[in-house]
Amino acid sequence: MIELKDVTFAYPNGYIANENLNLVINNGERVAIIGQNGAGKTTAVKLMNRLNKPTTGDVIVDGNNTKERTTAQISAYVGYVFQNPDEQIFNSTVAMEVEYMLKYRKLDQKDIDRRRDRAVELTGIQDYLKMNPLDVPYSLRKFITIAVVLAMETPYIILDEPTAGQDLQGLKTLSNMMDALQDEGRSVITITHDMEFVADHFTRVVAMANKQIIADDTADNIFWNAEVIKEARIKEPQIGEIAKELGLKGNIIHRRDLVDALSHQKKAFIRGGSNEKE
Repeated sequence: MIELKDVTFAYPNGYIANENLNLVINNGERVAIIGQNGAGKTTAVKLMNRLNKPTTGDVIVDGNNTKERTTAQISAYVGYVFQNPDEQIFNSTVAMEVEYMLKYRKLDQKDIDRRRDRAVELTGIQDYLKMNPLDVPYSLRKFITIAVVLAMETPYIILDEPTAGQDLQGLKTLSNMMDALQDEGRSVITITHDMEFVADHFTRVVAMANKQIIADDTADNIFWNAEVIKEARIKEPQIGEIAKELGLKGNIIHRRDLVDALSHQKKAFIRGGSNEKE
């Protein structure tokens, strides 16, 4: 697991970005971290892969205290995909980009080929392997950087705003990829402002505000909690808004649940009308 124990992080100038964080993420979990800019989300996840080192408290990754390990050592456990893919790309072809860290770690060629092919398959970038990554559309460049991290086969993968610039096909690829990773027992931790994506693909949601974790619950409980929505300054999913406007009960955030509730309400109305006639 990844465990944050009473973690506070302050920058050298004294600014506190995270305060008293306590969080456990187990193997195979899919967790969304949400909240407005400045809430401390990115700082928090960078603590998980030791890009940030806690000022006080401890971050434990599969039994390793990050204070006692190098960033390179922790990167074998936690892969991080930046929000801007151009911050990670530097090779002349997509294939070289995906293979770079594998060759740097001197894996044998069969293992390199296996890992590359699996990462490419999960991200759908097969047709771009011979191209310069910077010549590939932005949405696909994001999948290139995701493939680089997937190829490392870390048990934990952090995705920073993965839906930015994605069309419906890109969202479908992300969904299928996360399903496959979860089936393999790998954890996906996502920072995002896309609440529809969170509602559709995550059962566990961590809400942050004012440098702290203010809620850690299921997606439906989070999005039907008016106090959390207000404090985290997030926009609830559209389905939830519609359900509330219609006066429906049951913490509805999914289309199927909305349809079921409306169908149930219609049947109840019909039964009520029949009783009145009788």
